[in-house]
Amino acid sequence: MGKGLKKREEDFSSWYNELVSKADLAEHSDVRGCMIIKPYGFAIWENMKAELDRMFKETGHQNAYFPLFIPKSYLSKEADHVEGFAKECAVVTHYRLKNSEDGKGVVVDPDAKLEEELIVRPTSETIIWNSYKNWIQSYRDLPILINQWANVVRWEMRTRLFLRTSEFLWQEGHTAHATKLEAIDETEKMLGIYAQFAEEFMAMPVLKGLKTENERFAGALETYCIESLMQDGKALQAGTSHFLGQNFAKAFDVTFADSNGKSQHVWATSWGVSTRLMGALIMTHSDDLGLVLPPKLAPIHVAIVPIYKGEEQLIEISKVANEISTKLKQRNIKVKFDDDDKRKPGWKFAEYEMKGVPLRIAIGPRDLENGTVELARRDTLEKLSVNRLGLEDKIESLLQEIQDNLFDKAKLFTNENTRKADSIEGLIKILDEKGGFVLAHWDGTKETELKIKDKTKATIRCVLLDADNEIGKCIYSGKPSEKRVVFARAY
Repeated sequence: MGKGLKKREEDFSSWYNELVSKADLAEHSDVRGCMIIKPYGFAIWENMKAELDRMFKETGHQNAYFPLFIPKSYLSKEADHVEGFAKECAVVTHYRLKNSEDGKGVVVDPDAKLEEELIVRPTSETIIWNSYKNWIQSYRDLPILINQWANVVRWEMRTRLFLRTSEFLWQEGHTAHATKLEAIDETEKMLGIYAQFAEEFMAMPVLKGLKTENERFAGALETYCIESLMQDGKALQAGTSHFLGQNFAKAFDVTFADSNGKSQHVWATSWGVSTRLMGALIMTHSDDLGLVLPPKLAPIHVAIVPIYKGEEQLIEISKVANEISTKLKQRNIKVKFDDDDKRKPGWKFAEYEMKGVPLRIAIGPRDLENGTVELARRDTLEKLSVNRLGLEDKIESLLQEIQDNLFDKAKLFTNENTRKADSIEGLIKILDEKGGFVLAHWDGTKETELKIKDKTKATIRCVLLDADNEIGKCIYSGKPSEKRVVFARAY
């Protein structure tokens, strides 16, 4: 199964597309721009979802669900928001079909035109804030801490599985607060949750920062983000958290009586990550043999493959394999004993390698005699002969070691591919030859940012939250700058 993958260095895009297909993660659907997430890919997403959901609930958030369809008039109420999403919206204009006159199918019934068109949600701020105005009257009703797991539609012309599709899965948090400070604290807290999840579970190092005005979410006063670096030197925005101020509260007239009885507009946030994280996971860790998964998100931690000749050997090996499986499962280690006799061991080894299973155990007749198993690590491809006594401890330790190793390797890659540029020519040279994150001075204006983007095809990924002040000159205009910002070419 490992044969046929393009080399990353030769054609990263083809390598990615082939890996998604061969690892059985997803495929294109007949609906243009949409994808089918296959069971193995969805199992990884479910693991991501479970951990994030736990983290949200531990910080006081509750799940709810709001309609897929949004009346067009709602999007018109917040000017920046509608301008930001207008070109991506799918619109429902009719509510009924009828048989065609020639009897060869169905057509839209012209008599079933909606009085007001419905937008298939590109994001839910408008319909949620229309609901919040009915939920909030007093400061006692605040804060509202709601998260929604849902699908959204943003019409895309150029699509790539997981990274950019017309329909995708995500979560979107929407919170309401009595004060500006509470809302800002919430925005920063959720950015911290995303960064913690990315680093501790995805083993993916991230930069935390603020988006520039050009790159902000439509309708936000500030957009916080986490940015990660893929193996081809391109950046990927892995999550965003938005301080919305009072924009949506004013647009939908959401007010509350404070403790003094005075009417105030509510302060708002929204924040989200999507199945784009799947693309980030693939491109951060995987290699030319296939997927590489951090154990904390792997659907299978250990695959056991028997090597035998004849039914008698299989029975003996199966007895040992089942004992190992039982002990591992008692430690919440997910095991698959693959005794399918329709596939040879070599095929199974390649399959589990392609699917990124962190550890593989092979058991043959000699292992039965010696009381050992062969352990193969997916991250280093190292093979170890291990005694069955204490095997569970060894596997538990190895899984943590693999998790840590993947993060350390990705962190080293990010550090080695973060450079400084002091001129526009220097920025272009680094981007053309090496890619990665480039720290450079910018004068803070929209005009300069757009000119640099046009000249380099790179965007300002973020203004680092922990950036040191460093007086310098903008690489384009030569005007004064107080700190460097992060430039990169990106997905």
